[in-house]
Amino acid sequence: MREDTNNYRKLFLNDTPMVDLRAPVEFSQGAFPTAISLPLMSDDERAQVGTCYKQHGQEAAIKLGHQLVSGQIKEQRMERWLAFCRNNPEGYIYCFRGGLRSRTTQQWLKDAGVDYPLVLGGYKALRNALLTVLSEVSESLPFHIVGGKTGSAKTLMVNTLANAIDLEGAAHHRGSSFGSFVNPQSTQINFENITAIQMLKKQHAGFQQLVFEDEGRHIGSVDLPAPLYQKMLAAPVAVIEDPFDIRLQRLLKEYVIDMVADYTRVHGEEQGHLLCEEYLLSGLDKIRRRLGNERWQILRETMEKAIKLHQAGAGYDAHLNWLTPLLQWYYDPMYEYQLSLKADRIVYRGNWQECHDYLKEKSVG
Repeated sequence: MREDTNNYRKLFLNDTPMVDLRAPVEFSQGAFPTAISLPLMSDDERAQVGTCYKQHGQEAAIKLGHQLVSGQIKEQRMERWLAFCRNNPEGYIYCFRGGLRSRTTQQWLKDAGVDYPLVLGGYKALRNALLTVLSEVSESLPFHIVGGKTGSAKTLMVNTLANAIDLEGAAHHRGSSFGSFVNPQSTQINFENITAIQMLKKQHAGFQQLVFEDEGRHIGSVDLPAPLYQKMLAAPVAVIEDPFDIRLQRLLKEYVIDMVADYTRVHGEEQGHLLCEEYLLSGLDKIRRRLGNERWQILRETMEKAIKLHQAGAGYDAHLNWLTPLLQWYYDPMYEYQLSLKADRIVYRGNWQECHDYLKEKSVG
């Protein structure tokens, strides 16, 4: 039998499959990329046991737990755990602290003829290990930042550099008012976990520095962890300087063409078009105050016309009529101001390929 483990970093480095035995509500708040939710108790069962514990103590709570998870309910859950064990012989199970829930499940599996290890300390220990990684790697490795105006393909840059960390991918958000995707954004905990695992893997691979996209304190609804953000604020910046027309075409594809395709793929043609329209209009509405009412009104009317045209099958070019002034009036001036605050940290300027080559050379330098 493989032994229970407290080698938390190895679990993440190896992308080890894990069963999360916590209740669904706990899992939804935050988990790990290779974990699957196969709870010992449902949310309601967990709540009942918790109430019993407070009123009557641990022994009564354990007894109630065994009553609630028995018979057919227990059999169904056992089937799912046993299937996971068969399909993932290298995996582990965990609960919140590596206590009663995982020990009980481990014993039930053993009674069924399967010796399967658990994670000592459970979710809490795994989570703390990743928070430690965030702090340690932020402190120990130098950073470089990829800057550039909206549409400069900064995210593409970090996804093509071996030593780069994709913060927006971890957040599942592009960091702008039009930054959301069809599926919901990561929770704060999941964002931190995914980012920490990326950083751990880069450190383990032996990279001497890390590259990040230039980000504010927030990416959509998530916040950058303090140690990471503080390090980014002092890091040298390489600025992509691509032509306006190239950036404009990238935005058309990213904000409109790709999003229409994603919404219609997930929700069907009719509903997808309606939801994509809502996404575009709400994205513009989020920056109404900063645009000013007059400019916001102009852009909104232009956007509504463009949406009607593409919904009628007339293509997407009309969207350039609002994307162009959006860059000129809002995104470009805003980024120029933000970049002026970083002037003393700018170490390189060039087009996309030149910045890519510069940062790639730095990664092995």
